[in-house]
Amino acid sequence: MKQHVTGNPLGTAPIPQLLVKFAVPCILGMLVSAAYNIVDQIFIGHAIGMYGNAATNVAFPFAFICTSVSLLCGIGGAANFNLCQGRGEHDKARLFIGNALFLMTAIGIGLAIVTLVFLRPILILFGGTPDVLPYAESYVAVSAIGFPFLILSVAGGHIIRGDGSPNYAMACNVVGAVINAVLDPIFLFGFKTGIAGAAWATVIAQVISGVMVICYLRRFRSVKLTRDCFRPRGEYCRRVLSLGMAPCFNQLAMMVVQVVLNNSFTYYGALSVYGSDIPLAINGIVAKVNMMFFAFCIGMSQGLQPIVGFNYGAKKYDRVREAYLKMAVAATLVCVVAFLVYQFLPRPILSLFGGGSEDYYAFGERFFRIYFFGIFLAGIQPITANFFTAIGKPRHGVFLSLTRQIIFLLPLIVLLPQFFGIDGILFAAPIADLISAIVTLTFIARELKRQKLLILQDS
Repeated sequence: MKQHVTGNPLGTAPIPQLLVKFAVPCILGMLVSAAYNIVDQIFIGHAIGMYGNAATNVAFPFAFICTSVSLLCGIGGAANFNLCQGRGEHDKARLFIGNALFLMTAIGIGLAIVTLVFLRPILILFGGTPDVLPYAESYVAVSAIGFPFLILSVAGGHIIRGDGSPNYAMACNVVGAVINAVLDPIFLFGFKTGIAGAAWATVIAQVISGVMVICYLRRFRSVKLTRDCFRPRGEYCRRVLSLGMAPCFNQLAMMVVQVVLNNSFTYYGALSVYGSDIPLAINGIVAKVNMMFFAFCIGMSQGLQPIVGFNYGAKKYDRVREAYLKMAVAATLVCVVAFLVYQFLPRPILSLFGGGSEDYYAFGERFFRIYFFGIFLAGIQPITANFFTAIGKPRHGVFLSLTRQIIFLLPLIVLLPQFFGIDGILFAAPIADLISAIVTLTFIARELKRQKLLILQDS
């Protein structure tokens, strides 16, 4: 089987060099995205207190929704773009970019409108209590304005990386994060605008990041983007959505779990010594802190995508296998570090987000140590799910993206508390981590064996 001849460095440069070139900017970009939420949480925690932390937790599912749309359109567009480039189909590649940009813009505007129209019922669904709802409404009523720009900046970053400019994609996120970090204390402590001020700081930063993406698209490197590229075409939109489903569903699964956790902690917390608001506030802090570590795994999987997609399209299966295995090991090492941090440093982490009662700290320490006891197994799943998406097998990717969150964790969150109370929620996570790791390893072992046979056939 003859390989495609290409001078593209994705098909010729050493794999370790490519992994560093593409993964590091992706990781930094994801860390910056996570920093948006972390910075808000820290400043709000000190300016507003526990109810402010709880309010941002109730609003947090919106961040998952925006990220899921970004991955749906961004990775879906970039994956198709890189596969077409690897095959030499440049005209199709440019149409995939245009249709992906059309989808992310249309969905972003629609999401903002729906959120503003149905704001209070949605926040109640997300677990808002009577004491927390006023803060959450003030925060989301402003932040919803920035949804289209947030989606454009995150999804556009994937498109830009697919075009071979990972550093510019990272710069879009870094600039936005710095602006947000500067404006947060000015609005909260200087102008004393309350929790809405933190939302305005975030929206302004997202708008600037989105404008930077638009500026890049006007000088796209690999192909020329003309007005006709942005006209929606059914087949191209379908393919974008198809290859973007796995990472999208992974984020949506995380959102569903977050909502169920909020409601479960509110209900079972009220039956415990902690009350309902302490577990709700701690859940928000823990989720955002974990995003910082998980940003490494997601960033690695995103950096892997153009390398794997191009080489798979060019039938260079030895390079595909090498890239996957090296990235899977790296992600696992990161998760081992996360495990150690969560086991030994939970109280210092909690102290970053303001003070609380002894029950507040006691529950937070217990949460970190039990809920994340199996996190050292968690890195392999997002890497593998995105790997299958990159090689054009979205069904495998979608299934794996749902294993940990929806298929295993969600039923355990519902079932175990009925027998063990609020502790049952905490023990659900390590059990789900173990089972999903076994399933993921089974899938990837079969795929790597298949590719090894293809290599032997070609030799």
